[in-house]
Parts: sequence; structure tokens; C-alpha cells
Amino acid sequence: MNLGWLIDKGVRDIKQARMILRAFSASGFQAYIVGGAVRDLLLGITPTDVDICTSAKPEEIMAVAARHGWNTEAVGAAFGSIMVIVNGQPYDVTTFRREEYGLDSHRPSKVEWGVRLEDDLSRRDFTINTLCIDGNGDIIDLFGGLQDLRHSIIRAVGDPCVRFAEDALRMFRAARFAAQLGFALDRSIYPAVAAHLQRVRGLSVERVRNEIERTLLAKYAGRGLTFMLTSGLLNQECRQRQAQRDSYTPILPELCHLYRLPQNSRYHHLDGWRHTVSAVEHIPANLTLRWAALLHDIGKGCPGIRGCNEAGQPTDYGHDKAGAAMAGVILKRLKVDREVAGRVVWLVANHMHGPQENLKSVVKWLRKRAKEFYSPEQLAQAIRQLFELYRADGLATRHKLNRRFTEMEQAVTDCLAALPFYPVQLAISGGDIASSLGAGPQVGELQKKFLERIQAGHLENTKEALLAALAIYCNRRQKIASRLE
Repeated sequence: MNLGWLIDKGVRDIKQARMILRAFSASGFQAYIVGGAVRDLLLGITPTDVDICTSAKPEEIMAVAARHGWNTEAVGAAFGSIMVIVNGQPYDVTTFRREEYGLDSHRPSKVEWGVRLEDDLSRRDFTINTLCIDGNGDIIDLFGGLQDLRHSIIRAVGDPCVRFAEDALRMFRAARFAAQLGFALDRSIYPAVAAHLQRVRGLSVERVRNEIERTLLAKYAGRGLTFMLTSGLLNQECRQRQAQRDSYTPILPELCHLYRLPQNSRYHHLDGWRHTVSAVEHIPANLTLRWAALLHDIGKGCPGIRGCNEAGQPTDYGHDKAGAAMAGVILKRLKVDREVAGRVVWLVANHMHGPQENLKSVVKWLRKRAKEFYSPEQLAQAIRQLFELYRADGLATRHKLNRRFTEMEQAVTDCLAALPFYPVQLAISGGDIASSLGAGPQVGELQKKFLERIQAGHLENTKEALLAALAIYCNRRQKIASRLE
């Protein structure tokens, strides 16, 4: 199969990569585009990273690049990898290599380069990532990657037990590829993962979290997450380094109890886990939203939360608050970005609480939430995210949203657009007030009163109306002061 025509009409990154291949070929070296870029090209997906493998050694890679005026960075020279930069675009160009693994769960203990292409490809994780393209556009398929691509299967290169023993992160990568591509995992992968779960303990928390987050953001996230859960990966520990000392932290065992967890059949048609992954796939692929959807019901089924109503159906009163506390612990130990983590905790804590559709209820609800944020922009973003979570939760519960949700969302949106909830939104500034009252806490107190009156419909948020109200307030203060004298 030849993909020359596809490369020529494709994105700039692939065209430039082909130019690099021809440059190495002209210098007497073999060179190929390899791995994910080839896989994605065949699937009709625009590649995001283009990797190149070559028979040239690191110093020879730099020499070829220099002859063509390309910059290089020796970012991974110890592993035979040189970054070649063409027109500002970096390409990872790596020497054919063979690896030996030891005690480390991810990094090879020894790298030998200058070997054959077949040796280099045989050390890779999955067959669909061994496909290569040469400078003419011809595909090299030494391990059946094309067939597995056609049948939508993720299969290890050779024995999966060997691959996972070498690099335990490949078990998480299998889940991530299933989530990104929607492919099935070959049957041999499951027992191989079970046999090497102990290797997960040697992986850093950052690498594990990155794979979980990439899985979370994928189109078929539920498929990858379910594999992580049912295979036991989420129930393992990984390594955390602090002050040059290693400790071990759980990954996500708190999710495991949701698997087949019964829910009230009056409201739910799915068990706890299937509801959770359905919510994840119904929410936009944003990291904050996906984490919130994954953790929103994590408090369900826990001791002190799970109960039973008069009809004998399960209940989980308070799972939102309990879940928020659990989410905070989980996200901290996984070293999730602090801003993301903080918002996720807030979303989980609030995902059960919406206002009635009437204006008074909406204003009261928004006023309470405004106290938790510093600016109108923060509040508006948080409310948008909360409604995304409401929507995903509802779709995972009932297949479709009821009319009340639409009316509630519209009422909140209209209220946010029409009314101020922060002093900065008032039509007059704190300086305007201070010029009449003098600087001090009285400025903030009056701003708060103005906000409350505007929200209650007793005052308009215009400069004229607020200045008039300010004048009345000042006159009243002067009269009171005169009486006291």
C-alpha cells in the first residue's frame, strides 16, 4: 500500500516529515515515519505528533540536520532520540534501538542502537503502533498492524506478558487507545494485565494520572475507564516522590464500589458505574468537566450514605457533600492541577442543588454561589460548567432532559445577564461612592445594599439611579448625624 498521494495532500507536518525521510535516504540512511502518525493517517485522523525512526545514530542525525539548515535539540540523546526542528515544527527522530528492562516499571535499564528496523519495531507496545511509512509513501507492516487496524483490535506486539513486564505503563496505554479509537482489546491482554498488576507500583503518579486524563478526554472514555476498573488497574498503588523519598499512593480504588452498584429504579435505569461512565461521555471533553462527571456520584453506596427508603429502594442522601470531600482527597493525591481540582470539588458538591424557576429563587441561589467566587467571569463559568454536569447527569439518568431543566437553565442564564452580583458590576464605582461618603468600610457596605436592592427589583443598575440613591443615602446620614449632635 502506498500513501504518497495522501501525504502530498495532507497536513504540513506530514509533508515536512517526508522531506526529512528523503534527506536521510540521500545520506545513505534508512528512515521512516512510525507509530501513531501512521495509524492516525490510515484512520483519517490528523496526526498531532510525527515520530521518525532511522538507522542513523544520534551524532549522524545531527549532522544530516545541520547540512539542511535544521536546528536540533539533544533532548533524549541517551536513548538515541534527537529533536529535529523544521520551520519551527519539532520532529522526534530516534535511532533504531533495542531495549533491556530491569526493576524500573517504565524506563529501560539498557539501550542498544544501530539495530535493524524489525528489532526496533519488535520492542513497541501494540501492533497498530508498529506501522511505518518510507520516503516513497510505502507502508511497512512487519507485525500485522494493518489487519488489526482493519478489525479495530488492540493487540500487543508479541507476548503481552513480555510487553507489560517491560513497561507497566503500557497497561494504561491499552485502556487509553481503546478509549481514543473505540477499539476492542485482544483477549490475551486481560490475563497479561492481571499477571503484572504488581508492576504498577513502580510507576510515577504523574505518568498514571496523565494516562487517566487522556483516557477521560477520549471519545470512548467509558470503554477505557471500564477496562481500568475491571482489570484491577484503578485498585493499585503507584509511586510518589517527595523530598527524594518514595512513598506509595492509591490510584482510584474509590471508584470500584460503583461497579454494579444498585440504584433506585424509579429514577435510574443504570447501575452506579454505568451511570458514571455514561455521564462522562455525555459531557464535553474538557478536563474539569470530565473529572467532575467521573467523581460526581463517588459518594453513593458508601457507609453512612447508602440507605433504604420505605419502598425498599436504595437511597444516597448526602452523597454530594461526601463525594466532594472524597474528590478533594483523590485529586490532591493524583496531583491534578489545583485550579481544575478546586472547581471539580465545587461541581461535585453542587450537582444536586438547582433553584426553582422563579426569579426570587434564582436570585437567592445565585447570590449564595457568588460568595464562592471572586469575579462575575468566574461565577458565570462555574454556573455554565454546573449546568453541563446537570445535563450529563440527567441524560445518563433518563435518556432525555425534562422541561423543568430547560426552564431552570434559561432562568439562571437570563438572571446572570440581567443582574449584578459583584460591586464591579454596579454602574457606579467604589470611587464614586467614596467621593461622597469618604473611603472606608462604608463603601463596601453600601455597594452590598445596592446589589441587594437591584436584585430585589427595587433599584435600577444605571448611573443616574445609583447616584440618586447615593445622594439620598448621604442626606439621610447627615440628618442622623445632626440629630446626634
